[in-house]
Amino acid sequence: METVVDLSEVSLVRGGTRILNSVSWTTRVGEHWVVLGPNGAGKTSLARIVAGREVPSSGEASVLGERIGTTDPRELATRVGFSSQSVAQRIPGSSTVSSVVLTASWGQSLSFHESYEDEDTARAEDLIALFGVAALADRRFSTLSEGERQRVLLARALMADPEVLVLDEPTAGLDLGARELLVGALEELTADPASPQLILVTHQIEEIAPGFTHAAVMAEGRILAAGPIEETLTGVTLSRAFRLPLSAGRTEGRWWAHAPGRESRGTGSRAGATQASASVGMIPGLPGTH
Repeated sequence: METVVDLSEVSLVRGGTRILNSVSWTTRVGEHWVVLGPNGAGKTSLARIVAGREVPSSGEASVLGERIGTTDPRELATRVGFSSQSVAQRIPGSSTVSSVVLTASWGQSLSFHESYEDEDTARAEDLIALFGVAALADRRFSTLSEGERQRVLLARALMADPEVLVLDEPTAGLDLGARELLVGALEELTADPASPQLILVTHQIEEIAPGFTHAAVMAEGRILAAGPIEETLTGVTLSRAFRLPLSAGRTEGRWWAHAPGRESRGTGSRAGATQASASVGMIPGLPGTH
């Protein structure tokens, strides 16, 4: 299968602190990936490198055959969509929802009175409708709720018809209803054969939409495990990453993880769920480790 993302021994150092440590990772056409791990694991830095917004300190990183650090970031931005809080912060609050989405066809956050083709305007309108924010098209970005903003940012990230879409914690700060709307949108994207490869960065396993095929679990700047999602999101691996004994599984297509309560330790799995768990003694650095 054709390689999409290819990282080899990638490290990132900032101010003397090693953020990423010899990360090697490969994704291929037809896969949708989740990058999961605790805060400070290096997930956002990894996402920024894949999106061409950051250049590694050492190692080699390429996306869609383009070497990060030598390819013009503006050219890569038309092939790799990126949605994150850093993108949202660059958008003027006075911009309308329509403008926020439409300007992405030029790879910009600001409108400089560019001229757009009719097909660009039509695509922006279609994306705004797809994510349920058509009624907000003329609203200022600053007046939107957090959930509305995230759906607008998702539409914006798809405006240039990218081949890869990197989403850095898109559900951060959302309430339950807004989160579920966004998860539903991601499920629709993964089900569409014409969609770009999705790479979802999160620290919440419950935010993983059905349709994601692969997972990478990170901790302390390294990838602990990567591969098919069923083989990777186990209680043992998550316990290592979060340094806490955890059970994990999937029920009706949605993932869950929790620390076992007193009454459930040593008992069976949830009804209808696949489950894997880890004991305290299996987690490096926790009491009881041998």
